[in-house]
Amino acid sequence: METKKIETIVFGGGCFWCVESCFNLLKGVEKAISGYSGGHVPNPTYEHVCSGETGHAEVVKISYDPAVLSFETLMEVFFFLHDPTQLNRQGNDIGTQYRSVVYYNSPEQEQRVRHALEVSTNEGRWTGNYVTEITKLAEFYPAETYHQGYFWGNQTTPYCSAVVGPKIAKFKSYFGQRELLNLED
Repeated sequence: METKKIETIVFGGGCFWCVESCFNLLKGVEKAISGYSGGHVPNPTYEHVCSGETGHAEVVKISYDPAVLSFETLMEVFFFLHDPTQLNRQGNDIGTQYRSVVYYNSPEQEQRVRHALEVSTNEGRWTGNYVTEITKLAEFYPAETYHQGYFWGNQTTPYCSAVVGPKIAKFKSYFGQRELLNLED
């Protein structure tokens, strides 16, 4: 029996509830875990990260099967889900914890991320200069348990119904047409 080769990458593209909810719908994603990376405080809490004092970004660690989901599609989804031209914000979410960032694991992965950024820039989906940071992953701290799969248990809260829900609907509409999603009928 052949063993699956699972790879990981960490993305920050605004609120992790949005990013995690969408990536968990993709065929080939084994799991997407909300968490924190890029700061100087070990084991940060959500409240501390939101203060802006830790230097961490809200991120999602994606574990995926490259035999099912290509790296190029993974990067396309990342750039689809947020505006990589907004510095330290996504919509009304403002602060360094909402920055656009990719934390890579190897020099090869870094090259592939830089190429994907160039492709996305050339496609012209977003106007303006990309501010996405591309940085070697040092640490990933999983967010508190209540943040994992947050949207699916809190769909009627104001933030989820106004921000996360519409983003998921737009994501499903675009990527579902390409048959890249695990959707229940």
